[in-house]
Amino acid sequence: MTMTVIPQNSPIQATGRRKTATATVILKPGKGEVSINGKDLEFYFPTFVHRYEVFKPLEVIEGTKKFDIIAKARGGGLMGQAQALKLAVSRALIKYDPSYRSLLKKEGLLTRDPRMKERKKTGQPGARKRFQFSKR
Repeated sequence: MTMTVIPQNSPIQATGRRKTATATVILKPGKGEVSINGKDLEFYFPTFVHRYEVFKPLEVIEGTKKFDIIAKARGGGLMGQAQALKLAVSRALIKYDPSYRSLLKKEGLLTRDPRMKERKKTGQPGARKRFQFSKR
């Protein structure tokens, strides 16, 4: 697979998904500012766990203060959106510099998590749960 190298100062767009959450990221060189759906990172993700998920790819390449991130996240819950953002940021970093691929791949940041919610089946109350069995 051939990769086209994008000029270093142009914005890069990438998409990531997790469960039903989808995130689109625009990554550009900057001071480390992060905006998600027009809100600051601390307001959108109030807990450290969610913020850590978003910054993990940047910490791996040691570039937390090198890039500005503008993101749109929709669907799912906060953790799903954070993990979708993590994948999107990782993909954008590879578009920015293909040499980051080995670092990110080693940390498992380029793999889309395929687990989805199992559908409810007919004749039972949930995906796995069964109605109470009565012998007589």
